[in-house]
Amino acid sequence: MRAAVVIFPGSNRERDVCMALKRATGHEPVRIWHRETSLPETDLIVLPGGFAYGDYLRCGAMAAHSPVMREVRARADRGVPVLGICNGFQILTEAGILPGALLPNRSLRFTCRDIHLRVENSQTIFTCGYESGQTIRVPVAHQDGNYTADPDTLDLIEGEGRVAFRYCASDGSLDGDANFNGSARAIAGIFNESRTVLGLMPHPENATDPLLGGTGGTAFFAGLASALQ
Repeated sequence: MRAAVVIFPGSNRERDVCMALKRATGHEPVRIWHRETSLPETDLIVLPGGFAYGDYLRCGAMAAHSPVMREVRARADRGVPVLGICNGFQILTEAGILPGALLPNRSLRFTCRDIHLRVENSQTIFTCGYESGQTIRVPVAHQDGNYTADPDTLDLIEGEGRVAFRYCASDGSLDGDANFNGSARAIAGIFNESRTVLGLMPHPENATDPLLGGTGGTAFFAGLASALQ
């Protein structure tokens, strides 16, 4: 599996996701600077976490207009899988590739800790390493992760099975405390219509090494590598 990781000024998780992908595939992803106007032929494009352009204006708003994003959009339209993690999710919504927006956490504070996610749809290239309803533990690190969309859009996403993950308690139940950032319907990640684009706020790439405290994200990358091999 060939992967390309796009780097913006302010990205800080590109090394983490490259390491996670290399563990799963045995191959080092190519790194692409945001000013590039073309991409090599790849099986996967990744927008990593960080603080693109310092999160000025709105998180991801400036990065969404970087030159490389025209090609990212074109590849996504052609069905090339695109993964946006944390800041990458914000960029995908700001670029209009995914619906909705990411608002400040309801605490109005940056949150960095392990949380639990419930897998809502395992029938995709991104989630095939899990079972639907499975609970996993991965870290979050964001201040603007409160996913929101209008009620019709939320109903559409739900009805089409495009919710990838929800914030949950350790037993998989949904409650207000588990939905720490206040996201609509506890949504932590969503797909596009073809389920070839995924945006999620948590960081599965930082849960692929037991030395870092957990391996809840290992199956994410293993499943993705298997689906795209």
